[in-house]
Amino acid sequence: MDRDRLIRQYFSMGLPYAEIQAMLAFENDIVISNRHLRRQLKRLGLARRKRHADLADVVEFLEREIQSSGQCHGYRWMHLKCLQSGLNIDKETIRIALSVLDPIGVAIRSRRRLYRRAYHANGPNFIWHADGYDKLKPFGIGINGCIDGFSRKLIWCEAYKTNNDPTVIAGYFIEAVDRRGGFPFLIRTDMGTENRTMEQMQLFFHRNIPNSVGFIYGTSTHNQRIEFFWGILRKECIQFWMNVFHHIKDDGYFTGDDIDRNLMQFCFLRRVQDDIDHVAEQWNCHRIRPLRNNITVHGRPVVMYSCPELYGTRDYLHRVEPLEVLVCREECTFKGEFPCDEDFFHLCCILMEENNLQEPSSPFDAVTLYLNLRNILRLELNG
Repeated sequence: MDRDRLIRQYFSMGLPYAEIQAMLAFENDIVISNRHLRRQLKRLGLARRKRHADLADVVEFLEREIQSSGQCHGYRWMHLKCLQSGLNIDKETIRIALSVLDPIGVAIRSRRRLYRRAYHANGPNFIWHADGYDKLKPFGIGINGCIDGFSRKLIWCEAYKTNNDPTVIAGYFIEAVDRRGGFPFLIRTDMGTENRTMEQMQLFFHRNIPNSVGFIYGTSTHNQRIEFFWGILRKECIQFWMNVFHHIKDDGYFTGDDIDRNLMQFCFLRRVQDDIDHVAEQWNCHRIRPLRNNITVHGRPVVMYSCPELYGTRDYLHRVEPLEVLVCREECTFKGEFPCDEDFFHLCCILMEENNLQEPSSPFDAVTLYLNLRNILRLELNG
């Protein structure tokens, strides 16, 4: 039954019962009472305080996460990740387990943080903040993201072989517009030339809206919504990959030439994107806590974005005509099936088959594949 699937989905996102009701009502036009929801959850065998997962399974999951980019997660983030992975466990158990399994990581994450100044947006889709992230760019992987200013829900976050091509950035934007059936009231980016095509499309959509600005530029340091998320992304994911790549470089196995950059993309880009997707899913479902003396709304990004009426506001999305989207698509470049140069991709696939090299199942398997392929390619070139 479709309703059962939705209830399972929202439950696995870690939403409390009231927010499950709200998502069912606003997103799916399904209105049920709290009592009826509890009966359905009981029938489906879903409970927060009962049927806890076996502790051995939880420890095994945590140990596996600590061996990858999950080593960057705090206990709240890891608790949500457990729930989304089907492990029903309480937050305190995760905190204690992490303090035992990863005491050094816990100590590192215990440093105090600074808070930014207050920020206010009218409602979901009133303003989108877009920006590029270059921490992995020296290794051939560019990241671009966009976040809703009101709810902090991620609109897109993509890793690709470039984040400088304006037609690629425009492709992310048009796909987001097409999925939602509309465009935001305003977009804010920095002054980079990679945003020019997206700007022209946004202004094209706004051409019939009186007194509409549509697009504004500002310094990257003042684009605080997306800048804050970049800090989260680095802490929860990208720092791990930076460490891996810098170890490869420090050991002399990365020179920055076209072969090494394409090989990095071939071996790692999809794994980096998978990690980013997991962080994005958790970010959209995590609870933003209220700050003292701060008027900014708080809650879960996915709920704030989908149910603005709960926060006394409305959705500012402007509807778009399918023909307008079709016209803009002709000016875009979309992510293809090849993470690197197409010819280089096919060459690597042939070398893997000839040398019986397996598809990597972990970050460290991907490092081994990179080193093996690099050695084979260098021998071929020097032979």
